[in-house]
Amino acid sequence: MDMGLKGKIAIVTGGSEGIGKAAATGMAREGASVVICARRPDVLEQAAAEVSRATGGQVTAIAADVRKPDDLKNLFDKTLSLHGRLDILVNNAGTAAGGSFSDATDKYWQNDLDIKLFGAIRCSRLALPHLRASGGGRIINITTVGGKAPEGGSVPTSVSRAAGIALTKAMSKEYAADNILVNTVCIGLIKSGQHDRLADETNAQDPEATREAFYADWGKRDVPLGRIGETQEAGDLITFLASARAAYITGASVNIDGGMSSVV
Repeated sequence: MDMGLKGKIAIVTGGSEGIGKAAATGMAREGASVVICARRPDVLEQAAAEVSRATGGQVTAIAADVRKPDDLKNLFDKTLSLHGRLDILVNNAGTAAGGSFSDATDKYWQNDLDIKLFGAIRCSRLALPHLRASGGGRIINITTVGGKAPEGGSVPTSVSRAAGIALTKAMSKEYAADNILVNTVCIGLIKSGQHDRLADETNAQDPEATREAFYADWGKRDVPLGRIGETQEAGDLITFLASARAAYITGASVNIDGGMSSVV
């Protein structure tokens, strides 16, 4: 099935590993040229090379911190200089930040909101003129199912992700007339770099333990489908929402969580 992504230009934030890298892989495989950004230049360059080799696509690494407006201006300026247009923005940058409300300091709150919510706001603001100039496009915000149904001990992430879901709906209505479609993918338990690191920390005292066993136990315990999601499954969903096949979908929040969320 032709996804209609050949010749399209995409920016993916947080693209050096996990879901961002998987989204870049999916879109590059379908013929899009992809610019990925993240804070660690060495890891970012390696990711771009790996995705390019795997897909045969053009993948460019531009180091940027979504908390820094100057970094983002450089990201967009270089993308437009290289490609001359922009069609797709995937706001994926973020890290896990969950804990007790009583323990969360102002600094902890501010950092999470700055990365996840304001990172998406800053990137979308920069992208909109170029999406309009291209005749329309896609903004895909990566959030979590916890933004819809927060658990105790989930702040500040559940709050910043709830704001991201609201941002998605508001923007989808405001920019529909410009043919700019805005959706959010709400992530559940998906294999990722941060979950790999959690597995390694958990297994550190047991030389017989493996990541595979860690994920298998976790999936059986917490996910109705009985497994943790594969990174590329999330990447494929993002690729679909970026594609011509999703031309009548905007303002949607799509759960990818193996059935674990209590809300639709």
